[in-house]
Amino acid sequence: MKTQKELKEQYKQMKFKMGVFQIRNMVNGKVFIGGSRDLIANWNLHKFQLNAGLHPNEALQNDWKQFGAESFAYEILEEIKQVDDSGINYFKEVKALED
Repeated sequence: MKTQKELKEQYKQMKFKMGVFQIRNMVNGKVFIGGSRDLIANWNLHKFQLNAGLHPNEALQNDWKQFGAESFAYEILEEIKQVDDSGINYFKEVKALED
């Protein structure tokens, strides 16, 4: 079994999909665009917030409630490839891509 320290180090070495995404309403064509350093976890967060009625974007939340989850698509628009250069600020990279 791995120690806590080994598990933390293993987590730090993991690479996540980073980039810009959209949540598209397939009924009315509206889109919500955002960026994340972990696109998979980000989609899970948005789904949780929307299903719980807690999403900070009121228009998206209202459409989700009106049309239902099956009327939305989560799409990755552009992905940032990670490199082994620890000097890169991926938060800034994602934000610049989102803008």
